[in-house]
Amino acid sequence: MRYNSSNDIRRFFSHVLVIGIFVCYFIGLIYMQFSSADYDSKAEDNYISYLRETPPRGEIFDRNGNYLVQNQVCYDLIITPYKVQQPFDTVQFAKITGVELFRLKRALKRLPAKSRDKTIIARRLSAEANLRLQESGIEGFTTKASTMRSYPRPVAAHLLGYIAEIDEKGLRYRASENFYEERDYIGKSGLEAEYEHQLRGEKGLIRYNRKEKIDEVMSPSVPGKDLICTIDGRLQEFAEELLKGKVGSVVAIEPSTGEILVMASSPTYDPNESSGPQWGNYYMQLLNHEVRRPLLNRTTKSSQPPGSTFKLVNALIGLQEGVLKPHYRYECNHGYHYGKIKMGCHPHASPLNLDYAIATSCNAYFCNVFRSILENKRYKSSKEGYEAWREYVESFGFGVELGVDFPNEISGYVPPRKFYDKRYHARWNALTILSLAIGQGELLCSTLQLANLAATIANRGYFYTPHTVRMIGKDSIGEEFRSRHYTKVEKQHFESVVKGMWRAVNVDGTCRAANLAGFDVCGKTGTSQNPKGDDHSTFVSFAPRNNPKIAIAAYIEHGRSGAEAAVPIASLIEELYLTDTIRRPALVDYVKNLKLNYWNAYDSKKKRVKKDV
Repeated sequence: MRYNSSNDIRRFFSHVLVIGIFVCYFIGLIYMQFSSADYDSKAEDNYISYLRETPPRGEIFDRNGNYLVQNQVCYDLIITPYKVQQPFDTVQFAKITGVELFRLKRALKRLPAKSRDKTIIARRLSAEANLRLQESGIEGFTTKASTMRSYPRPVAAHLLGYIAEIDEKGLRYRASENFYEERDYIGKSGLEAEYEHQLRGEKGLIRYNRKEKIDEVMSPSVPGKDLICTIDGRLQEFAEELLKGKVGSVVAIEPSTGEILVMASSPTYDPNESSGPQWGNYYMQLLNHEVRRPLLNRTTKSSQPPGSTFKLVNALIGLQEGVLKPHYRYECNHGYHYGKIKMGCHPHASPLNLDYAIATSCNAYFCNVFRSILENKRYKSSKEGYEAWREYVESFGFGVELGVDFPNEISGYVPPRKFYDKRYHARWNALTILSLAIGQGELLCSTLQLANLAATIANRGYFYTPHTVRMIGKDSIGEEFRSRHYTKVEKQHFESVVKGMWRAVNVDGTCRAANLAGFDVCGKTGTSQNPKGDDHSTFVSFAPRNNPKIAIAAYIEHGRSGAEAAVPIASLIEELYLTDTIRRPALVDYVKNLKLNYWNAYDSKKKRVKKDV
């Protein structure tokens, strides 16, 4: 065939080009058909997945650099769904890994079977479980090293708190933070919750290819910051040892800084249980079936009447108001009597002045002081006098939150005027509420507030906000913990009260068992009246008298008199802190063997609960 024009030539080459393209395409299809496995392999190599890397959580140390909370190696279980061979034996896999069967089934049901994305479906696998998984050769699952909490010295469970998997409500609440995912752990209580943002660190992002190899670390994770606590680990351990078998709490504070040395609540639990695989079941057991409530932090979340320890506050208010002088003497005829009103008192010499009234804890004396405050002629009525009295009381940290770096602190209760107006239809006076004179009635406070009172008197009129953390990483605490908070009572009035507290311990008072030779211990007992069993035992103290190093409060529920339970417990803690040893082992034995009657208050209820369950 001959082409007579350039158009014919172009048409010919166009036909050849089209035919050539179709031939090449057809050959390519044939080639791809026979080498699809090779293409699948290349596609797999090129597929990209991402995994957010959780950093190790910050660790927690006591004031001496000893571990309170330490990280221990564990493993995260990661699934790549499309690699899981079917049928899949979930029961056998649960036995190998230790993952609860219902959690495993729920995770597998939620994830698309053909998904190529990596997903963490379980955390806290042990080294043994990880090894069993590797030896099993089961495809579709890998592990990655992670950390879990351990407690070398199993103390301070209430203070430290615990971490647990974040729930759906928590995920919704914290969605704006763009940090938490399902199966992430979060601080649920104590310092773990209060300092969650500092402890958790910052997540990283890693890109993987389908050969399970890291393609790129897009952003490295940043470990959480360590906390240096103010707690003395050895002192905390000793306090919990003394409280064992009792219901109560102890708080000790360094007056010159507000640093909390001891925060012990009893009954307690082993914090290592919170890291175990059965924590959920154990937690529910503690929550539902223990009438003594071991999950309750009695140092900050339980409020009780302060009892006679509160007489110190009334004495200071009376001195400031000018209605009391240290030499003022009042009679005590086995108590306070006025018309039909009678408030009993134990036998002691009478009449007595202020320091002896503090030493012997005379009820009649402080009833007179309380009436003098409310009936002061500078006020138009007792009600107005009460409002002034209440302002004084709040300046000591009662009826208000102290601002401790700890979640869910309670404020206690100092009734407002309207409370009594409503109760008594506005017809009341100082005699109506006379029980407040001796720290009873509607007055409620926490053990932390009592310890803060001891620190305030030790400082002669001011306190620092109590706190449990000294350093966050390399950063020191905020300025709010370094500022002094002054009471409404001037400094010169405190020495008279200190004199009485010193006499109570060192001469002829109610707490002579707290005496430590060479340390001029000052203290005040309290026996808080209790309508549901034996009275509560309370004690506040500081030492030495000048330049005090420790202020302490002990509150033992149903401990009978202040001298019987609270005094020896607090005194032994002071002794260990001040002398670095125990010189009265017989007193330790006395405390450990002290049997208190909890049957009516707790154990009878516990028996009924178990019977019902």
